[in-house]
Amino acid sequence: MAYADATPKEIDHALKEAQAAFSVFKNLPGKKKGTFLRAAAEGIDALGKTLIETAMRETNLPEARLVGERARTTGHLKMFAQLVEEGAWCEARIDTAMPNRAPTPKPDIRKMLVPIGPVVVFGAANFPLAYSTAGGDTASALAAGCPVIVKAHPAHAATSQLVAEVLVAAAEKTGMPKGVFQHVFGSSFAVGQALVNHPLTRAVGFTGSLAGGKALFDLANQRAEPIPVFAEMSSINPIVLLPESLRKDPEGTAVKVAASITLGVGQFCTNPGLLLAIEGEGLQKFVAALAREIGKAAPGTMLHQGIAENYATKKAQALAQLGVAVEAEGLAGTRQQGQALVASAAADTFMENPTLAEEVFGPFSLIVRCKNKQELMQVAGKLHGQLTTTMIGEEAEVAHYQELLSLLAEKAGRLIMNGVPTGVEVCPSMQHGGPFPATTDSRFTSVGTDAIKRFVRPVAFQNFPDSLLPDELKESNPLKIWRLRNSEWTKN
Repeated sequence: MAYADATPKEIDHALKEAQAAFSVFKNLPGKKKGTFLRAAAEGIDALGKTLIETAMRETNLPEARLVGERARTTGHLKMFAQLVEEGAWCEARIDTAMPNRAPTPKPDIRKMLVPIGPVVVFGAANFPLAYSTAGGDTASALAAGCPVIVKAHPAHAATSQLVAEVLVAAAEKTGMPKGVFQHVFGSSFAVGQALVNHPLTRAVGFTGSLAGGKALFDLANQRAEPIPVFAEMSSINPIVLLPESLRKDPEGTAVKVAASITLGVGQFCTNPGLLLAIEGEGLQKFVAALAREIGKAAPGTMLHQGIAENYATKKAQALAQLGVAVEAEGLAGTRQQGQALVASAAADTFMENPTLAEEVFGPFSLIVRCKNKQELMQVAGKLHGQLTTTMIGEEAEVAHYQELLSLLAEKAGRLIMNGVPTGVEVCPSMQHGGPFPATTDSRFTSVGTDAIKRFVRPVAFQNFPDSLLPDELKESNPLKIWRLRNSEWTKN
């Protein structure tokens, strides 16, 4: 089925409806928003096999992966429902007046987070459910009180349409204002451009390529009134392999790393695209074991032809660089299948060639061979911003690499010890974001309850009578939420 690109007139109408909905939606109590989000989760589950089979047909993803992704999507919706029902997410702060304070009286000041307005969300290619129509960006924006307009990803338009219909039905069923959720199609850049440039758009959520995210970010900053773009774009998620760990268990480490490289045909934003290690016998054994594991890796069909072609191009570009050698190749497949590959280069080669630090989206990883600890530090210092950095090493050994660990913390939003970066737990403490080019704003996460903070802003109310304050800030605190009152947490 063909899906027509939204016209400028349709986009204008959608944003105007979203703005009208915002005037009502932003003031709804958390329990009502929670009911809406739970109804959406129930509706997605009720789609059953129809949703899974449609997504399988469009994305080539296996059933088990999509069933898990659906659970993650509905879990995220329920998590945000619980968050807004409880209410403390708005971070209410109350400093009562001190009229007799000398030399100047202190006013009554109360502050909380409030929604910013209509949000445009771009569906992601690699997650047709969890990062698309009802994914984390949509769930967190709706929880904040912001209407959402989703631009479906053209690679899974039918899947997106199914989920969109559920969200619209859930909004109607739970009494949400018309236009609180809307859905448009667009395979051309012009549709995205019109959505970002519309004066009623207040923020953008995006997961995709560096080129796409940077283009939207630049557009948003060129507006007469710039708006934030929360884009997740590019990360090679370096793994540092310390010598003692490699000496003790090169084979076990290789099995773990190979599984992470090839998971989902490497089509995860947390795929480990870079392995850093110091030359030695342990590294030699690790590389030999990794080569054996990669050599057994069967090729998987990639999400769509565009991703497969881009992987082939970027992989060939990396291998064409002077000083890069192939260490292992997986089993060959068709043009739309991603063949796993691990290459290597000396540290000085990597540091002198920016191309080698670029993401190759697929089952690819580059081993960087360092002469010593000092050169390892130099390579780490050259890294761009990342979603994750990982250190594999013995506890006593890591104690001698504290300076390196501190440097890695500057480069990423999530540090991992003796694990792999693939697998992003959805929980309040998760940080899924990092310095540019991993994301456009490293202060925020797109996973976990703190994702809501992207779509709110703080407002202070000074010397307001109790009757005119938002419920969250009133003396009576009818919502029974935790608030910071005169530097002490209280709950009426």
